[in-house]
Amino acid sequence: MDDGRLNAAYPFTAVVGLDDLKLALLLNAVSPRVGGVLVRGEKGTAKSTVVRALAAQLPAVDTVAGCRFACDPAAPDPSCPDGPHEPGAPSLRRPSALVELPVGASEDRVAGSLDVERALTEGVKAFEPGLLAAAHRGVLYVDEVNLLHDHLVDLLLDAAALGTCYVERESVSVRHAARFLLVGTMNPEEGELRPQLLDRFGLTVEVRASRVPKERAEVVRRRLAFEADPAGFAARWADAEAGLAERIAAARERLAGVRLPDERLEQIATVCAGFEVDGLRADLVTANAALAHAAWHGRDEVTADDVRAAARLALPHRRRRDPFDAPGLDESLLDDLLGNTSPDDDPPPDGDGGGEGPPPDDDGPGGPAEPPAQEPGPEPEPEQNERPGGAGGEQVAGHGSPHAVPLLEVPGVGDGAAGRRSRSRTERGRVTGARRPAGRIHDPHVPATLLAAAPHQRARGRSGAGLVLRADDLREAVREGREGNLVLFVVDASGSMAARRRMTTVKTAVLSLLLDAYQRRDKVGLITFRGRTAELVLPPTSSVEAGAARLRALPTGGRTPLAAGLVRAAEVLRTERLRDPARRPLLVVVTDGRATAGGDVARAAGLLAGTAGIVVDCEDGPVRLGLAGRLAAGLGARLVPLRDLDGIVRDQRKRDRRKAA
Repeated sequence: MDDGRLNAAYPFTAVVGLDDLKLALLLNAVSPRVGGVLVRGEKGTAKSTVVRALAAQLPAVDTVAGCRFACDPAAPDPSCPDGPHEPGAPSLRRPSALVELPVGASEDRVAGSLDVERALTEGVKAFEPGLLAAAHRGVLYVDEVNLLHDHLVDLLLDAAALGTCYVERESVSVRHAARFLLVGTMNPEEGELRPQLLDRFGLTVEVRASRVPKERAEVVRRRLAFEADPAGFAARWADAEAGLAERIAAARERLAGVRLPDERLEQIATVCAGFEVDGLRADLVTANAALAHAAWHGRDEVTADDVRAAARLALPHRRRRDPFDAPGLDESLLDDLLGNTSPDDDPPPDGDGGGEGPPPDDDGPGGPAEPPAQEPGPEPEPEQNERPGGAGGEQVAGHGSPHAVPLLEVPGVGDGAAGRRSRSRTERGRVTGARRPAGRIHDPHVPATLLAAAPHQRARGRSGAGLVLRADDLREAVREGREGNLVLFVVDASGSMAARRRMTTVKTAVLSLLLDAYQRRDKVGLITFRGRTAELVLPPTSSVEAGAARLRALPTGGRTPLAAGLVRAAEVLRTERLRDPARRPLLVVVTDGRATAGGDVARAAGLLAGTAGIVVDCEDGPVRLGLAGRLAAGLGARLVPLRDLDGIVRDQRKRDRRKAA
């Protein structure tokens, strides 16, 4: 296979459907102030293909020759580490960069790094630029952005918002311009972003494969044609691609002259307030997206159609109240809010205004543009979601909203993935000591370095006030932070737990623990046991949303095979130790301790020796057998009565009522 076949990009205008995704990307291409795009969707929906296709259509940029930071010769960055650049310096023209950030990238790889050893011992600022510098004036694409460490996502979003990257190591710092179109893609089944990070993306799009057979067939037909002859396929779409590139460039030039009337700004404020989004970032993003949408359509003034299109993309991820809320936007409420603020003489919107990609004459060969591949998802089941008023938070039917729970943590100090549960040795956190570096030093401990060098100054012939430092003196900081764990829930769903009042409380408690796991960046798994067997209903995953869905549909009844549940837990933990050895497990067994089937409980508990555990005691009634307490003793686990968790929920509800009053 030749290089052209390997490197050819699929044409943007040849993508079937996915109109919301294409529009969101185009609005960001017109105006970087929109703030980037987060693409959420199931695997195999061409998310990466569309992003790479758009990058190929962005206008080329002029850069200062030899500048590693892609400075614009017309307005070079005065703080460029490769500068200062003289006026009229030689320049070259190159395509807009597409930089892909791998999930396993380090902070130094993303932001760039200083050679700290040379900085301390020689006083030389030797800076190696990172991916943010390479993406300047181009596209930074992060596939599986939800799997990045939180501090890297923070770093990316801060740079995207400020247009500047700062690299600091003790007393040495470097800054350079970093303005780029940030695009992140993710599969929600593999875990969610924190709400604070979700809010920092300007627009979000939910994508799913078309359920229309003809559209699916056309997708496959075009893909097969592209793979058979990439160059020939691209040639057939060359005119449409050229038209798209010209339209993007024209919209960029028009953007500065687009006017946002006060009545449109009031519409934006009304819509954002009506959907009860937090803060004012939604208003700013919607306004910038509406301006870009007007420029894209050749208008000099923002219309209600532009506001509607912008709100459909800017608000869905901002109205979620917790990770168990389904993303989306009530478009009937959106229309009501826009209708209540539209002036009488305002023309009605022509369509929804949100599903437009390339212009109508850019359909390319093969006939008219295809209908959008995205379709409304099925309505939520009544027993799963009950949304009071249409725009408030969700309640899970059959049990109350989740609330704060006590911190449950694994004892000792781990070395796992960054999170917020148990103590861990991390690259970020408070300094607890110093050590000799095993390789290149990234986090120097200056006081310890100076103390290590001080006894040798006379032998090194120190003169004057300067301190003579050598590589052997260098010390790096030892930091302690928090890690995320694997929280494996083992829930008794037998007949003894099936009384509605008790199971309601159990579901509320487990949902609260699931929310706690989400906030602390854990992986979660769910095992249930009833009848004669135990079932792994949720394999360990970072998606607590999936755990909540399994919990809602949890069947109950039958005998109590407690030993089978413990054996299944031991098997799951053994497998996970091989897959993710650094992530320590926390076992949470929710049961009344009864065992009427499934084998020897004591022997099964022995399989879990050494595993940190919690037993939530669900036993109630006037006569108590203390069986859950015996189980906790056999597991070496902490015993937490269910009433304690239930009391937390009731106390929280009382506080909520007092605040409301």
